[in-house]
Amino acid sequence: MPDATTLTDAVRREIGASLAATDAELARRYPGDPGTRQPVHTVYVPADVFTERTVREWGERALAALDAHAPGPRDLAAVLGLPLALAADVHDRVRAKLRREPVEDLRIDFEDGYGHRSDAEEDAAAVAAARTVSAAVAAGTAPPYVGIRMKCLEAAVRERGIRTLDLFLTGLLAGGGLPDGLVLTLPKVTFPAQVAAMARLCGEFERAAGLPDGRIGFEIQIETPQAVLGPDGAAGVPRLIEAAGGRATALHYGTFDYSAACGVSAAHQSLDHPAADHAKAVMQAAAAGTGVRLSDGSTNVLPVGTTERVHSAWRLHYGLVRRSLAHAYYQGWDMHPAHLPTRYAAVYAFYREGFPASAARLTAYTAKAEADVMDEPATARALSADLLRALDCGALSAEEVTEGTGLSRADLDALAGRGGR
Repeated sequence: MPDATTLTDAVRREIGASLAATDAELARRYPGDPGTRQPVHTVYVPADVFTERTVREWGERALAALDAHAPGPRDLAAVLGLPLALAADVHDRVRAKLRREPVEDLRIDFEDGYGHRSDAEEDAAAVAAARTVSAAVAAGTAPPYVGIRMKCLEAAVRERGIRTLDLFLTGLLAGGGLPDGLVLTLPKVTFPAQVAAMARLCGEFERAAGLPDGRIGFEIQIETPQAVLGPDGAAGVPRLIEAAGGRATALHYGTFDYSAACGVSAAHQSLDHPAADHAKAVMQAAAAGTGVRLSDGSTNVLPVGTTERVHSAWRLHYGLVRRSLAHAYYQGWDMHPAHLPTRYAAVYAFYREGFPASAARLTAYTAKAEADVMDEPATARALSADLLRALDCGALSAEEVTEGTGLSRADLDALAGRGGR
């Protein structure tokens, strides 16, 4: 005999029908992680100094800084307070990374880092940027992600920003097509209408160029308090994501514009200021489940000058990156080649220190075994996502992960709710 129930099939069908619109809305607004690689950083380079050698030069200068100020594992351990065994492993991996792939995400800057130029000069720079990116993609020397930060859509620079965007994208099409890792950044967003306008620009370009609908996405820079808290007192970030119409790929926190707009004095403008933490907490909650990634900002303390000054700047940068990682901000900005050693040292140390515990918890979860921590499926997804990020950036090897967990990359993709890549 079937188990007895009280509710009728008709009631269950009615409940399902009443929630159908809600189901569709959940799927539209919260599709989950896109399952693609997220770079650990973004490097900003002014458009007038960007050349085909830029990425290679950043790697060479970063290696030179490491060799000059922390040539061996013991030096790195002393500067950053790492155990020697971990420092030895991290030092080797950082050196290899700086040779192989020093920059994961490159943004050619036409905004604050470039400033106001004549139209002819910016036109030429936009065309040159597209030509150089296309050549690097064809040669296999482009970073995994590359694109431009245009001027914002405020009235004073709107037409200039749109023209630069058009020239760059048109140049990429002429040079072989839009690269898979194309990234566009819209700065100084205040109102959802500006995001909606950017989305329309992308859609109009796609239609004119015969590209698939939705091919072009963009990042939104959060640099104004009004983007976080609207004039009606409501959180503004969800409205920005909605206004993008599915094209928003990331939210980037702009440390110094945001801090200054909040009245924070220059000496205290930092990633760990309470005003920054508030903005980033709102961004984090708004982006959760949407598939929109998060990026922290930068420090303007550069590792240059004497070894003592470099070490001081490195300790600051390393601590800020580790703090961001612990707060689930897995990406940030780097302003100088000498920031790269501590960017990768912080990322690699973070994932390698956490790997034994993550591996043990995942192993227990997949084996349904008793362990010190009883994890939920959501935590297993987070643990798997962490290991995938570690694999993507080079903090862990596939062999280490499989040996420690018994899981392949495909297994981790499945646990993380990704389709693989």
